[in-house]
Amino acid sequence: MSAVFDQVRAIDLHQRQNRERLAKMVVQLFDHWQLSAPDQASLLGLSPASRATVARYRNGEPLADNIDLLSRAGHLLGIHKALRILFPHDRDLAYRWVSTPNRRFGDRKPLEVLKQGYEGILAVRRYLDFERGR
Repeated sequence: MSAVFDQVRAIDLHQRQNRERLAKMVVQLFDHWQLSAPDQASLLGLSPASRATVARYRNGEPLADNIDLLSRAGHLLGIHKALRILFPHDRDLAYRWVSTPNRRFGDRKPLEVLKQGYEGILAVRRYLDFERGR
């Protein structure tokens, strides 16, 4: 999925087919992270009760042409990419990292930070980008 993420930056996300591909990648990431439907909705900036919207994405509908939603999706995929770079030989660790307590986040799970909203997503991304650059 990392190679696909690199392509996301170069494509026009106003085109429906590209947002369909992005939705597929995000749903696949949520599956790898084993997130509940309310957590999936929360990470996309939707009400935790918006399970139907996430289900539509899962069934092939494109992400909405909304800058907040598309930015969140991009950052979530960036987090995934950073984890794959940090743990290249342990895919399981890369996938369970978000649900494992972390000292950097006060022994909270990174998922808890991610669910705090856009700023939480950015905080986790910045941390991983920093770790990647060490």
